[in-house]
Parts: sequence; C-alpha cells; structure tokens
Amino acid sequence: MPIQVLISDPLSEDGIYPLQQATNIQIEVATGLNEDALLEKIKDFDALIVRSQTQVTRKVIEAAEKLKMIGRAGVGVDNIDLEAATEHGIIVVNAPDGNTNSAAEHTIAMLTALARKIPQAFNALKNGIWDRKTFIGVELKNKTLGIIGLGRIGAEVAARAKGQRMNVIAYDPFLTKEKAQKMGIDFGTVDDVIRAADFITVHTPLLKETKHLLNKEAFAAMKDGVQIINCARGGIIDEEALYDAIVSGKVAGAALDVFETEPFLDHKLLTLPQVIATPHLGASTVEAQESVAIDVSNDIVAFFNGDPVRNPVNLPSVSKDVLSKIEPFFDLSEKLGVFLSRMTNEAVEEINIKYAGELANYDVRALTRNTVKGILKRNLGSHVNDVNAKFMADRFGVKVNEHKTTTAKGFLHLITVELLTATTTHRVAGTLLNGLGARIVKVDDYVVDIVPEGHLLYIEHKDQPGAIGKVGTLLAMENINIATMQVGRSAAGGDAIMMLTVDNVVQPEEIERLIALEDIFAVKAIDL
Repeated sequence: MPIQVLISDPLSEDGIYPLQQATNIQIEVATGLNEDALLEKIKDFDALIVRSQTQVTRKVIEAAEKLKMIGRAGVGVDNIDLEAATEHGIIVVNAPDGNTNSAAEHTIAMLTALARKIPQAFNALKNGIWDRKTFIGVELKNKTLGIIGLGRIGAEVAARAKGQRMNVIAYDPFLTKEKAQKMGIDFGTVDDVIRAADFITVHTPLLKETKHLLNKEAFAAMKDGVQIINCARGGIIDEEALYDAIVSGKVAGAALDVFETEPFLDHKLLTLPQVIATPHLGASTVEAQESVAIDVSNDIVAFFNGDPVRNPVNLPSVSKDVLSKIEPFFDLSEKLGVFLSRMTNEAVEEINIKYAGELANYDVRALTRNTVKGILKRNLGSHVNDVNAKFMADRFGVKVNEHKTTTAKGFLHLITVELLTATTTHRVAGTLLNGLGARIVKVDDYVVDIVPEGHLLYIEHKDQPGAIGKVGTLLAMENINIATMQVGRSAAGGDAIMMLTVDNVVQPEEIERLIALEDIFAVKAIDL
C-alpha cells in the first residue's frame, strides 16, 4: 500500500516534487476544508502537510487513525497541537530555514524604501503630483544599522547592510565580541544598539522579554530622527509608543511588515505619511514558498524511507524502558536550565551537565536536550524544543558537554548544570526526594533546599543583621507576599544569598528598588 499524504493548504507545485517522485507515496490535495470535513478525511492518511490556514487540533489528531507525520511548510507551528501529536506518536516537522533569504531581502527592501521615501513618492506621482522636494531621502552609506536579534535572518540582514556600506551594531543573547569581530560588525547591549543606530531593525522571537521591547522609554533613548523596521514579529514594537514617537518627531519613519493584530487595517499608524507598511510579506516569494515546501516534502520522503528527518519539532520516541527511568526528571531538568538562564545576561559559551548516582546508568540524552532547551528558551522561546535544542546550541556556538558519575554525594540521583560565559560561571544542582518531589539543592557554592516552582527571587547580599528585614519590608510595601525563604552564606559576615518564593510576579521596577537597598548586590527574578 502506498503512503497516503494529504495536502490541505496551497503549496508550490515545484515544492512537492520530491513527493511526486517517490514511488511509495500517493498525494491528494484538498484545500479549504472546514474542521468537520478534515475530521472525516484525515482518517485515511499517513501524513498531512499544512501551511498556516489548517488548524491541526487535538480533535483532528485523535481522528487521524493512520497519521504518523505532520509537515508545516513554514517556520511557526502555532496551528498544530504539538502536545497531542507527541502523545499520539506523530512526528511534526517544519521548515525553519526556507524563508531566511526572503525575509532578509524584504527587510533590506523596506530599509531602502524607508530611507528614500519610495512608496510616498510613488503615491504622490499616481495622484498627479510631481514633488521632488518633499521626498528627499537619506543615503544608507556610513549610517549605522542597529540589529536586535542576530539569528539566521538578522545575520543575513547584517551581511547585506555591510554591502550597502553601512556600519552595523548588533545585540543577540548568543553574540559574543569574538563572533561580532569575525562578522565585521560591532557588538553591544540592547541599550548600546538603541543609542548608536540611525536605523533599527528587530529580528527576535516574540517572548515575554521581547514584547514591547521598543517602547516609550526605548524611543526616548534613541537618536533624534531614527528610523524603525520590523519584519519579524508583531508586538516587539509598542505600536502606540511608536505612533507618539513619530508624531513628536523623535522617530523620522517606520517600515512595518508585521503587527500585533492582523489584519492591520485601521490603526492610526497607517494615517502617518512617515510610515510604510506591507501585509506580512516577509516570506511571500515564489522561491520561499517553494523552498519551505521542498524542505517538508524531503523530510516526509526521508521519514517513510526510514531515514533521519532534518527539522523535527516535537519529542522523538524514547524506549519505554529508558523513558520509565528518566521521565520523572524531565520537569526538573528543564527547570534547572530555566533557573540558570536567569543568572546571567551574558552570552552563553558552554553548558556542562553532570548526572550522578543511578541516572549515570541510563541514556540521558533526552534530559540533556531538555536542560539545554530550558537555558535557550529564554531568548529563543518556542523556536527551541526538546528535539532541536542541541542543534540550536551548536548553531549559536554554545558547547554542550554531558558527564556521568555514580558518586552522588549522599543523593540517589543528582543533576548538576553549569553555565559558562566569557566572564562568569554559574551552576545549579537538583534532585528528586522520595515522597517530596523535585528540589534544587545547590546554587553556585551555596547549599539550599528549594522547590523549583512558582515565582522565585534570588538575592545576593552581604551577610549582616538587617539585610533580610530590609528585603521583607520593601516587598511588604509592594504588597508582595513571601511564601518561603532559604538563606545561604559562604562565611559569617561574608557574601550570602536569599532565595524567596513569592506569590506575585516581581516587576522590573520592584527589582530596581531591591537592588538599591544597602548591601544588596544583585537581584534576579526567576519564574518557574
């Protein structure tokens, strides 16, 4: 029996050529299906290929009696229930690289059009107005392009901008000074980029940390006359703040391809002559649509031929025997990674994971991927998962080492994770206590006993009377209730830490007030 593949969204004909050439695969194209029609149809298919229109819900997955694979011809998988797919043993693949060139080219096109006011001049000409004076632009040569987010697309934009003889300064959580020097660009913090740039383009995922990254305060810190480009994700820029900054003259113009709410048709930003916009066209080229379809088609052919797939998104299968031993540690391993990711704002260069005790007897690579995912997802969000975590670490030059020892220093099992940057090393250790659940038992050189869940505050301070009281008083004034507290110290009167579990998310301004207290050295909010 041939493998039955359903294509439920429009795809490039050339993109599905690998499927057409496979002698063991039979294709059916049925687009525009509503959920009821898809529920009925999916029963007979081994694989499903979608773009963004088809919603692959849990109901659809549960109705798919033969389904073994879902391919998303694009980057995001928001329209696929990954948890349900994983539960049912269905592998999901996507095409993360297929639109890189297209998105980078669109960014440069928007940058150039913005600098030279091309859309505005064209509209005037169409309306019978020959006006050369109003539409005087600026050259890109010798201007500084600030790039926030230097992943695949950001790096391509940097290379193209250098071709325009622009100066480039970039920030990325995985960018080091050495990497920047190799690329021939400048390296800085987000604040450095914002203050130095004549043009600013963003290329980050939309995460808690990046939502409204360019806000009222950021615009105020920029050069007068700065120009803004967003071809990444709606929501990275505070659209209301951008409107105000343009009206005030602080921002000279903006080029936008993505928006917080789409379709984006009636926002007041579109009434401003300084704004140019396109309807989310970053990946809308013939080549990109063909490329993502080819990537997914090749993975489907490989999968059903028993070969490895290039772009898996969800967790691959683990033998039941191994899974039964390591499954209880999945949540702990990820949380150890999340915890460590909050301990530094520097680029991660190396991750060391040590498994001690009985865990040393098992294949723990799945736990390692899970820990690395916990570290990377602070900056990569849903772009990193259990399967691609190691690949993403390699892509960003982060070395990952796995160690095992049967000696666990009094524990039955112990996982120790160490994170190295150019200047610092942080480590955290955790275990499962019989009947009590997960515990963090060591942070750097301090012995603690912390339940890794909820809202945590990690505070470094001088060990002296009154330090704990000052923190407690300030949190009480902010109406933040302390649920638990752990303290540790290196020596009497020396350095010490507090680990607090609180009932509320601690806001940045509250952290600043804590840091301002006497003898408080550092404060980190860690949400687990």
